[in-house]
Amino acid sequence: MMIKKDNISLAVEYFDRAYQMHLNGNIENAIKEYQTSIYIYPTAKAHTFLGLAYSLQGNFEQAIKECKNAISIEPAYSNPYNDIGIYLLKLEKDDEAVCWFEKALSMKDNDAAYLSLFNLGKIYEKKGDWLKALSYFNETILVNPNYEPAQDEIIKLSTLLN
Repeated sequence: MMIKKDNISLAVEYFDRAYQMHLNGNIENAIKEYQTSIYIYPTAKAHTFLGLAYSLQGNFEQAIKECKNAISIEPAYSNPYNDIGIYLLKLEKDDEAVCWFEKALSMKDNDAAYLSLFNLGKIYEKKGDWLKALSYFNETILVNPNYEPAQDEIIKLSTLLN
């Protein structure tokens, strides 16, 4: 049992180093540290952040794989679902992204629900379904009243609909 506890502590050290490198823009080394953390003791959070690091390099396919690894470890963790949706948007796969944002919204603990709602709004705006988009932007504001991009979209769409 002691080995597992030691592994967790060591994995956390690598994750923390990776995160600091990530914040400082040292993505290449952050990726190596995230990978080491995962090798020692895989967690959904480490896989999700590794995916984010890959996305910053434009490697969205690998980022999606890491998020799917995160989901396999902790299916109730909402962040990788939302992140997959974002990466699919970057790959211009809007229709595929919708189901991932909806999955993220179905999770109990979703601190970033407003992002999923906002991104769904952007998808429907792009499709020309302005009423549905407006509905998602209004929902975004209900979840996060200070989210300015949603406020801006509401003003823009309301003007277009008048």
